[in-house]
Formats: sequence, structure tokens, C-alpha cells
Amino acid sequence: MHETENPAQGDDTLLMRRNDFEDLLDRAAEKGAERVLAHLGLENGKAARDIRELRDLLEAWRDARHTAWQTVVKVVTTGVLAALLVGAAIKLKLLGGGQ
Repeated sequence: MHETENPAQGDDTLLMRRNDFEDLLDRAAEKGAERVLAHLGLENGKAARDIRELRDLLEAWRDARHTAWQTVVKVVTTGVLAALLVGAAIKLKLLGGGQ
């Protein structure tokens, strides 16, 4: 009769292998991330600061674009209202335009 393997020992081996596999995946992920950062030129340890500055710059650009659109809308609205007032004044002969 053959001795059967202790099930608890088999579980430990499987668990150990799973931990080894997870460690291998972690190391591979870190190495891949380092390669990507190096490819992007962000490998010198200042990547977090550089990305934060890029995000701030992008946010400033979006704010400036939003403000520019608000200004355009205000200028056009003011122009239309001024034209209507001038037209009404001429129609009512307040500016001496009519005879």
C-alpha cells in the first residue's frame, strides 16, 4: 500500500507556490512600471512632481479656456444689447437720426 500524501502538506506547497507566483508578478509589474517611466523620461525620481505640475498646467489651461468663452459670450451679448439700444434710440428719434 502506498502512503498517501498528507493533504495539509499539499495545501502548504500550493500556498507557497501561489506566494512565489504573486512575488514574481509584483516584481514583473515593478520592472514594467520602471521601464514605462524611463521610456517617458520620468525615471529620475521626480515623476510624481512632474505629473502633478502637468496636471496643474492642464487645469490652468481648462480654466483659461472656460474664462475665454465666458468673455466671448459677454462681449457678444453686450454688443447685441448696445446695437438694440442704438436702434431703439434712432427709431425713437432720441439721437437726432430721423427727420
